[in-house]
Amino acid sequence: MAQLRIGLAQVDSTVGDLPGNADVVSTWTATAVEQGCHLVAFPEMMLTGYPPEDLVLRSSFVTASLRALDDLAVRLADEGAGDTAVVVGYCDRSEDAVPALGRPAGQPQNAVALLHGGRVVARYAKHHLPNYGVFDEFRYFVRGDQFPVVRLHGVDVALVICEDLWQEGGPIAVARAAGVGLIVCVNGSPYERGKDDVRGELVCRRARQAGAALAYVNMVGGQDELIFDGDSLVADAYGEIAARARVWEEQLLVTDLDLATAASTSAGPVDAADGTSMTIERVMVSDEPLPSYAPLVPVVAERLADEAEVWAGLVTGTRDYVRKTGFRSVVVALSGGIDSAVTATIAADALGPDNVYAVGMPSVWSSDHSVRDAEELARRQGINWSVFPISDAVDGWKPLELTGLAAENLQARIRGVTVMALANEHGHLVLTAGNKSELATGYSTLYGADTTGAYAPLKDVFKTMVWRLARWRNTVSDVIPQHSIDKPPSAELAPGQLDSDSLPPYDVLDALLEDYVERDQGRAQLIARGHDPDLADRVLRLVDKAEYKRRQYPPGPKITSRAFGRDWRLPISSRWREPT
Repeated sequence: MAQLRIGLAQVDSTVGDLPGNADVVSTWTATAVEQGCHLVAFPEMMLTGYPPEDLVLRSSFVTASLRALDDLAVRLADEGAGDTAVVVGYCDRSEDAVPALGRPAGQPQNAVALLHGGRVVARYAKHHLPNYGVFDEFRYFVRGDQFPVVRLHGVDVALVICEDLWQEGGPIAVARAAGVGLIVCVNGSPYERGKDDVRGELVCRRARQAGAALAYVNMVGGQDELIFDGDSLVADAYGEIAARARVWEEQLLVTDLDLATAASTSAGPVDAADGTSMTIERVMVSDEPLPSYAPLVPVVAERLADEAEVWAGLVTGTRDYVRKTGFRSVVVALSGGIDSAVTATIAADALGPDNVYAVGMPSVWSSDHSVRDAEELARRQGINWSVFPISDAVDGWKPLELTGLAAENLQARIRGVTVMALANEHGHLVLTAGNKSELATGYSTLYGADTTGAYAPLKDVFKTMVWRLARWRNTVSDVIPQHSIDKPPSAELAPGQLDSDSLPPYDVLDALLEDYVERDQGRAQLIARGHDPDLADRVLRLVDKAEYKRRQYPPGPKITSRAFGRDWRLPISSRWREPT
């Protein structure tokens, strides 16, 4: 057996900021060197940020990535980290890139490299390219079929990337055939509720299948609609978790491993037991095992409760979206209701209360308690508070003689214009407070305060979960007025108006929406699961008719398996209706 100390750098990168991302690698590598790591690994496409989307189709972007990788190798050696193996993701291109029908322009590759001694000693391109859910990698990349095995301090180390782990066989089967002692998997694995259990079980199963220890490093932070929770971990060759990082935090997870000493020297094409054909390349860095040393006590972080995990994800997504788009402050339309209260609180946790500007915009139909609840929330949290009544502005539209829904929507649109005007004047970013239940059913005003904005923290959060989050957040500190949580929800656009006037109870609605939206169940399946037929017909009509609104809605952090946005791609003009 041979010892190896590895560091998993669970860090945040920024798409397109190649110099800044290289600085992050340099800083965390120095920390790993100080802690005696022999190998340190960074997440998927660390140098370019992930996911870079259509940027990889630009030759200039791929060229810059390749140059940044070479420069980084030299820089790390100059900074005293030349003896440490550094595994870092980047964007490469196929060596035999030629124009071909159905292949992405320039044939870029999602790749990972091992840097040592001032140079790039091994490169691996992702073999399995996901093309489901939020992933579009057949559009962007061509797969790799080379399988480098790097001998480091007497241990054979293989490199794989994210989806290579999720698919059966493939590079994992090749790793077993190659007799490696350690697999390093770099990841850009987006967060979903409950995914940590699935992820942990997967890593352990793949370690057993490969007969090798498996180090899984995942990024942390937010990128537009995707949020990354970290949850980096190490499993030994028996499939037991040896170490696990905290979620939602940048961290260097340092672990000592006892690994199988390298024995095989075979190279060239190999057909694994599952039929996967790849070419093994052997790379020598150091053949002799390290002298024996005292290992560190392994760290296995505790898991968070569901509400705490979701809250941290929404805060992370909001913070990074604001920061990465160049803003420092946000403005929120604060109505006194539960959605805007939770949105403002997320913003205060993400940016600090001094950077949150809440504005109340009461109309003639706004209740006194709504204004009081909004003001009380602002007072408790120390966020900036102002009031701009909109009754005079509404009266200015009297010549149009608007009635009914048109009159109701006018109020919401005046509020939307007001928050946008304040944002433009003071340099704020606008957060909108709509939730997934409303977005699904179209229960919102297009261009109104509930849809206007640059980011929607609750976009993928059902209404029932909004209440759960509010109650949980108050167990940490009592920041949301209880009346905002307890009172019946209302848009307050007409006398005595309640959500229940036009929508079923939210616990009933959300259960149906979860089956229809997140599980793609048709009408017959919904009825079989016990949903009321008439209610199902009504809700399905609402969802299907509201696609045009969803297309114009701001991005927001994805926390479920099927979020509106990258996950959801239905035609706006469609005559399909579920058979009755």
